[in-house]
Amino acid sequence: MNLSPSNNINLFGYKDFFIKLINLHEKKILPNKIILSGNNGIGKSTFVYHLINYFFSKNEDHKYNVKENVISEANNSYILIKKNCHPNLFLIKNVEEKSDSQISKVREMINFVNKSSFNNEFKIVLIDNIELLNTNSVNALLKVIEEPNNKLYFFLIHGNNINILDTLKSRCIEFKMFLQNKDSLKTINYLINNNFYSNLNDDFKNIYNTPGEIIHLYNFFKDNKIDEQISIDEFLKLIINKSLFKKNLYIKSNLNRFIELYFKKKIYYFNSKDNIYYLYKYFLSKINECSKYNLDFESVLIEFKGKIINE
Repeated sequence: MNLSPSNNINLFGYKDFFIKLINLHEKKILPNKIILSGNNGIGKSTFVYHLINYFFSKNEDHKYNVKENVISEANNSYILIKKNCHPNLFLIKNVEEKSDSQISKVREMINFVNKSSFNNEFKIVLIDNIELLNTNSVNALLKVIEEPNNKLYFFLIHGNNINILDTLKSRCIEFKMFLQNKDSLKTINYLINNNFYSNLNDDFKNIYNTPGEIIHLYNFFKDNKIDEQISIDEFLKLIINKSLFKKNLYIKSNLNRFIELYFKKKIYYFNSKDNIYYLYKYFLSKINECSKYNLDFESVLIEFKGKIINE
């Protein structure tokens, strides 16, 4: 399943917050530099795409359904945004790139900002994963957002796992977002129309509880024909034995979480608490070094398997 925020026509939760922002917009007092922060996978980007569709579709056929929080698939702005070719929207959605690519994308955005808008309407810049922008790219962005422009809105999506520069936060209005459990389950059941989450081993439910995270886990399990009831122990053995970590970005990005989950589960079964804490810190440090310096995970995982899993 490759449903992305840009083509997700349903929004679950955030009803009051959505109404609050569109009311501010109607009164022409909506802040034009907004940071939306919260845990990864709770629908921050989906929320913004719905808000953008509300703005752009007001004078179009098949405009946004505020009552149901639904985007019409027949709406022209939705179709253009899904194709990433709406003339009044600039998107930076994948900033986990090399420095040169990041700064190049930000410069494209600056050119977009400086040009006249289509039909003299307002323009929107949406940057997802703002925490992954490097310092040079943030500094270039700061120069743009410092200049007042009543017809330009910045929506910056921030995952809580990494801090962003105070200089950026100080120039924006930050809204913290939280998805209630009932809305999270409703979203998961809508996106995955089967019993994957209800059958998922509790080992994974302990750390994966947002719709975005569950979707990534579901896709990985499905692509690799992994049973959802597998334990974290057997799962780690599987990805090590089959070398699934070598070319899979999802595994590389989440190895530290899997290792952490394994140790949290096993802590009560080890006779020596000091030893388990030492191994816990040791292997997390090794995994983080591999991620930071783009090193090979294989030797660390083989060592992990030999010292821990096989005991």
